[in-house]
Amino acid sequence: MGIQISPSILNSDFSQIGRELERIASADWAHVDVMDNHFVPNLTLGLPVVESILKVSPVPVDCHLMIEDPDRWAPAFAEVGAKSVTFHAEAAGAPIRLARELRKQGARAGLAVKPTTAIEPYLELLPEIDMLLIMTVEPGFGGQPFLESMLPKIRRTRAAVKDSGLDVWIQVDGGVSVATIERCADAGADVFVAGSAVYGAQDAAASITQLRELAAAAC
Repeated sequence: MGIQISPSILNSDFSQIGRELERIASADWAHVDVMDNHFVPNLTLGLPVVESILKVSPVPVDCHLMIEDPDRWAPAFAEVGAKSVTFHAEAAGAPIRLARELRKQGARAGLAVKPTTAIEPYLELLPEIDMLLIMTVEPGFGGQPFLESMLPKIRRTRAAVKDSGLDVWIQVDGGVSVATIERCADAGADVFVAGSAVYGAQDAAASITQLRELAAAAC
């Protein structure tokens, strides 16, 4: 698929969500952060709101579940039509079973890890998943500065994916901007979550184009 841009609607105006989604119609995904105020210290939105977003989004929805007990709750997001559902390794009790259920429901299965979580124990799951999400900030809030220390983790993940011969995407989320996206792409990421870099711009479409071009040039 090459470089993909997934703007986070966490930074959008939820009172005008239809219009805000149209602003990112040139993106590859709409990134939807679901937080439960337990796994992370923030509360955003749940399944009914995601269903509403799915009805009006001009691009596929990429759900990032920062929630406890994803084994129980994640499949429902795939059932209602999210094309990518990512759950956290730290929260899942049976990640292989969950990934298989998500795929069965027609969604891409993503596995996310926090900055302090080592990626190596989860590399054996590569055949079971479609995407690895390397958090480049602590999950829970938008607008945090990018953690440079995550670049070696991205490189190790890319090397493992290459060695596996599998088509597993590597997503980065947190602090992605025109100042950081080239380093992420050079390290091996190919799916980029950008919140304020897109929704904070006067022209969201132009920002998406710029981010895509910068990442492509750095690959």
